[in-house]
Amino acid sequence: MSRAEVAAGAEAVRVEDTAVRKPSPLWTFGLFRSELLTTFRRWRTIALLAVLAAVPILIGIAIKIETRDGSTAGGGGGEGPAFISQITNNGLFLVFTALAATLPFFLPMAIGVIAGDAIAGEANAGTLRYLLVAPAGRTRLLLTKYATTMTFCLVATLVVALSALTVGALLFPLGELTTISGTRISFTEGLGRALLIALVVAASLIGVAALGLFVSTLTNSGIAAMATTVGLLITIQILDQIPQLHALQPYFFSHYWLSFADLMRDPVYWDDMVRNLGLQSLYAAVFGSAAWARFAAKDITA
Repeated sequence: MSRAEVAAGAEAVRVEDTAVRKPSPLWTFGLFRSELLTTFRRWRTIALLAVLAAVPILIGIAIKIETRDGSTAGGGGGEGPAFISQITNNGLFLVFTALAATLPFFLPMAIGVIAGDAIAGEANAGTLRYLLVAPAGRTRLLLTKYATTMTFCLVATLVVALSALTVGALLFPLGELTTISGTRISFTEGLGRALLIALVVAASLIGVAALGLFVSTLTNSGIAAMATTVGLLITIQILDQIPQLHALQPYFFSHYWLSFADLMRDPVYWDDMVRNLGLQSLYAAVFGSAAWARFAAKDITA
């Protein structure tokens, strides 16, 4: 056998080995880390987080101005998820109020932008094909995009909570909390419940993330995917407020979003939160499967 034939055979073996080689877990972590760095370095992401951080600041300043003459914030009795009237007594309530204020629109909008751009943005920029050249596979890439979006969900929620906690500590007193049930809990326990509330709020957005990812697989335009996702979010929340649709409303993913307020009861009321997390898991499974089916069959031309 000639040297040329040996070299050709070695090259064929090398190519075949490369073709069947599966990406290692370390490579998968590297892909996830790369996606995180790319996402959080974008000016769009930084701007979204800045807007979210600004919401508690504006709420805190507005309440401080409103109550400087000794009047009660919001003019209410402290009922409901917003806890506005309690903020002047304890700045920790600003965390709960800020999360309640951002959850119906600001947080879902931010998640919709990130998720909607996940696949469509790569296709529009012409980088999707090159991502698939690496030994990632479409399923692995899609899961990485979803994990990155969920990481943004958590970071965005914590940004709101930390901003509210900082502003609340600067503008209002801190101390023991009075729960919705009228019992008193320590400040440390209140901090623990605030963290748990932030985690529940982040988990409440997994259905939105899956919806945005699915929409992102339907188009090569990142702007169109983002606009469609945000438009769907607004439409569903409008439908959730129409009394004539009360039979369907428990199945809208936004219906139980504010159930996190039950964590401020003593004892904690879990039923609506369990319904919320179960509904989000269902939406994540349905739209996640639809995104995988679409992306797996998608003709990648960009």
